[in-house]
Amino acid sequence: MRITVIGTGYLGAVHAACMADIGHEVLGVDVDVAKIEALAAGRPPFYEPGLSDVLGRTVGSGALRFTTSLAEAAEFGDVHFVCVGTPQLPGSHAADMTYVNAAVDGLGRHLTRPTLVVGKSTVPVGTAAALAARLADIAPVGADAEVAWNPEFLREGFAVQDTLRPDRLVVGVRSSEADALLRAVYEPMLAVGTPYICTDLATAELVKVSANAFLATKISFINAIADVCDAAGGDVVTLADAIGHDERIGRRFLAAGLGFGGGCLPKDIRAFMARAKELGVSDALGFLAEVDEINMRRRRRVVELARELVGGSLLGQNVAVLGAAFKPDSDDVRDSPALNVAAAIQLQGANVRVHDPEAIDNARAVFPSLDYTREVAKACERADVVLHLTEWQEYRDLDPDTLAQVVSHPRMLDGRNALPVDRWRAANWTVRGLGRGRALV
Repeated sequence: MRITVIGTGYLGAVHAACMADIGHEVLGVDVDVAKIEALAAGRPPFYEPGLSDVLGRTVGSGALRFTTSLAEAAEFGDVHFVCVGTPQLPGSHAADMTYVNAAVDGLGRHLTRPTLVVGKSTVPVGTAAALAARLADIAPVGADAEVAWNPEFLREGFAVQDTLRPDRLVVGVRSSEADALLRAVYEPMLAVGTPYICTDLATAELVKVSANAFLATKISFINAIADVCDAAGGDVVTLADAIGHDERIGRRFLAAGLGFGGGCLPKDIRAFMARAKELGVSDALGFLAEVDEINMRRRRRVVELARELVGGSLLGQNVAVLGAAFKPDSDDVRDSPALNVAAAIQLQGANVRVHDPEAIDNARAVFPSLDYTREVAKACERADVVLHLTEWQEYRDLDPDTLAQVVSHPRMLDGRNALPVDRWRAANWTVRGLGRGRALV
């Protein structure tokens, strides 16, 4: 099929490359000329494992091309995927729909034959229906430009895998013809038994935000329990293992630590609350405000623990921060808890040096006042305390004996409860975690 992908950021670039990889002809569209030029040369504009290979292969074969022209996209495509961002609206919890509306308006003016416009962006419920009416008014072809919704469930660090081998496909449609088109798009996935859930527009929109709200709630739940463990002398890691054996609960996303960040969970739960208020059911999602607050408190708690580890004041202390990205296998620093903590510690007078395998350039653009290095040993040189804040495998594999030779004091705050603690303790490190009481000291 001939497919266009409008918006070539994180979601769009991955979707475009993967759709071309499964056999479609794909045209990626973006207003950012530099990004389009990089992608057309087979260079991803961000770090994502596996994307460089897929992009190079599909661009090289001619299955994937890029343009800045929505008129060219309208002429080319049978199915148009809208993959632009929906950031948090400044001064509000609501989602900023500027980019979605602009993409649909810009494309719609050029639609002269029956086509399907498929939203993948995370949007407030009701958006798809509103866009369908908007498109019918704008497009020369009128109501024959149909709207469907197909939410994405990508995990940064696993986005290529999640696109090519999704755990489920959800589509919201208004016609059997739209359903048939999307089944054709995803035929290779359906052929291997991927669950396909066809529903209405509103339900499809709600599936994504509900999934993110549930995951955020699960993370904040175990982080709330971590505070109780600290107060009572319990160990939240053992506790999570124990309750995770209950198949009704499960162990995934029960990792107590610094909490969630990135460009999805924080802004999506806030937008969900804002939309519920608009619908007159704000009480239904009132609990998400506490989920959000618990998450933000984790950052303050890490700063407090770091201060405790160095004797009560961070003024003049040398602090090594391992991790700047909001999660491993990504260079994304949007709402990064690690970077937020590093900046907060610097504000308390510490000398902060940050390392990250992939996110240094992006981190420097956000917090240029921090000191950055591409060497772990350099980051830890003369450190009074080391903070492990993003759980890269590189940090899990560190040799505590070797690192002890470069720090001033062998003190480790494991903000992700992910390090092999026994190894660090055997090397005479003082180790603290979140929700682990003082058992690791």
